[in-house]
Amino acid sequence: MVERKIGQKWGIFMFKILVVEDDVKIREIILENLEKWGYTGLVVDDFTQVFQSFMEYQPHLVLLDINLPTFDGFYWCGKIREVSKVPILFISSRNTNMDLIMAINLGGDDFIQKPFSLEVLMAKINALIRRVYSYVTIDMDIIEHQGVILNLKDNELIYQDGKIYLSRNEFKILHILMRHCGQIVSRDKLMENLWKDESFVDDNTLTVNINRLRKKLADSGLDDLIKTKRGQGYIIQ
Repeated sequence: MVERKIGQKWGIFMFKILVVEDDVKIREIILENLEKWGYTGLVVDDFTQVFQSFMEYQPHLVLLDINLPTFDGFYWCGKIREVSKVPILFISSRNTNMDLIMAINLGGDDFIQKPFSLEVLMAKINALIRRVYSYVTIDMDIIEHQGVILNLKDNELIYQDGKIYLSRNEFKILHILMRHCGQIVSRDKLMENLWKDESFVDDNTLTVNINRLRKKLADSGLDDLIKTKRGQGYIIQ
């Protein structure tokens, strides 16, 4: 992957755009224009690792070519849509209505056909950014740690293409621990976040929820994700 960082910001944000295009000349032209408009661009150069690049970079918008080596853009759109609602703008050299229909049905937000006008491309990008983010604080829909993906919209965990459905409290516990990855989170802090509106909760209730969560994780091969620090709390390292 090659990231090109750009100094200009819109408001307080540096909007990040993932460019998934196998034509080197086209993607370089796209990057140059993103730079002119004040975006940060990341180019994917390993087309077997598109989803991994997305997870690591966590862009605010994806430019996604349909014709790609190994797997096509429709496949990668489906993978991204499993964990995120980030806007996806499809690029295609094929002149068929079916491509447009599939792009929209699979979760794409817009479509542009090659050869395209750079002015039209940037207008579409700007419109999507304005519509989705409105220049306000941006929170990503996912948290990822070593291949473990927590979907903040659907209260579910994704690991090795499998989904683990979590209860409200299980989700909150995992969300807090993953948000403080590498830090010990005390039992008091977990209880405060889980039951702050309740006047009394038995300390054993947290233990029960932790044990249920650990059982679900272990069933999916994540036996050691949550570690206990005796007398201190819990940690995901």
